[in-house]
Amino acid sequence: MSAERAPATPTEHTAPPAPVTPVTPVTPAPTAGRDGYLPVPVTGWGRTAPSAALLMRPRTHDEAVAAVHHCGSRGAIARGLGRAYGDAAQNAGGAVLDMTGLDRIRTIDAEGGVVVCDAGVSLHRLMEVLLPLGWFVPVTPGTRYVTVGGAVCADIHGKNHHVSGSFSRHVLSLELLTADGEVRTVLPGTELFDATAGGMGLTGVVLSTTLRLHPVQTSLMSVDTERTTDLDDLMARLTTGDDRYRYSVAWIDLLARGAATGRAVLTRGDHAPLDALPARARRRPLEFRPRRLPAPPGPVPGGLLGRTSVSVFNELWYRRAPRARRGRMQGIPAFFHPLDGVPHWNRVYGRGGFVQYQFVVGHGREEALREVVRRVAGRGCPSFLAVLKRFGEGDPGWLSFPMPGWTLALDVPSGLPGLDAFLDGLDQVVADAGGRVYLAKDSRLRPELLTVMYPGLDRFRALRARIDPRGVFVSDLARRLSL
Repeated sequence: MSAERAPATPTEHTAPPAPVTPVTPVTPAPTAGRDGYLPVPVTGWGRTAPSAALLMRPRTHDEAVAAVHHCGSRGAIARGLGRAYGDAAQNAGGAVLDMTGLDRIRTIDAEGGVVVCDAGVSLHRLMEVLLPLGWFVPVTPGTRYVTVGGAVCADIHGKNHHVSGSFSRHVLSLELLTADGEVRTVLPGTELFDATAGGMGLTGVVLSTTLRLHPVQTSLMSVDTERTTDLDDLMARLTTGDDRYRYSVAWIDLLARGAATGRAVLTRGDHAPLDALPARARRRPLEFRPRRLPAPPGPVPGGLLGRTSVSVFNELWYRRAPRARRGRMQGIPAFFHPLDGVPHWNRVYGRGGFVQYQFVVGHGREEALREVVRRVAGRGCPSFLAVLKRFGEGDPGWLSFPMPGWTLALDVPSGLPGLDAFLDGLDQVVADAGGRVYLAKDSRLRPELLTVMYPGLDRFRALRARIDPRGVFVSDLARRLSL
């Protein structure tokens, strides 16, 4: 399932300076006034609920300590590249710490596969530096443009959760700035680590991380693709075949109804070994050159995706997928992060933005998943980004999202009539099945369901009360859900 490690290189590396990463700005740059920073609007990737905050950008650990010390009565929350869909990295009337200024890769053990880096380093930057050395990030979500600190605090997952677990499983240690101004070394197996992994930045500011990597021989993926006829067909194939693949994900047509409800395109793969590459590709087997489409000359038109257009797109996408294709070579960006090549893709749902709704239900609770898919199809929600994955064993983070079972993520425009009530109904189906929603994508969950969904919530709150009695670290998400 895993490739042999590439030939050894010298053990210690100091990474070269980071170039400017081509990331679509999500928030305006901080504006300095006579008395310091002035409030600027800050929003999540879904663009649903902007709020004004003082945006600070520390570039050293000392500056981060000073920023927390001077954050004011409304507290502070750390922010990475702004890819949390909801309000997790917003703090109305308070301070938001833009951590992308802490962007140094400090050391790389190219023999043992361990990197030490600042929290503001992006997964994109890690791939640029590590792939030529024969190493890959252990877990990546659907975008490379998340920071390492954000990956820890959201305990991100990827297409390989059934094999590799979530991001925190591969963290060997982290440096955490807590509310008392102390920088603590936090190790797995401790309460503070379990509260921080998935804790949405509410235990403190992650300053740096020591991360274990995954060995690869090439920067290409060997990919199998197949069409499934309906949801049950899809789940059966995932259940019986996922153990043969490191990475697995299915795109679902959530507008299909009747016998085709839940039809999907299933894509699975692994890192290609060197001997599987054609001769030309073996000259530069670890080359990493992601491409981006040119940005449009003017503003991106909003509201491009209504029910009719999404229905047409879904039909074409399903029909163009092969019934069964094995061993196609695909680059890492195309396999893991296809939307990273599309500038401003988060604007296609219109000015009101969109909600990404993601939940997980356990094995044996498949009927709850079927019910959600039936309701979404019956409601006619225009979602063209809908993916189903199968989770393996969860990790110990008290607010970590993954649990063994099935996770479905879907995008819907926020202006859809009756959306709040509709999603409240889905929340209840999920909660009744013992499942949960993903806090890194949430912007509207009812607080009373949180305790049902996250059994570790009371322990999380108790630890926060001990290490941050004044509530220094806070966000719009934390206030909304009383975290």
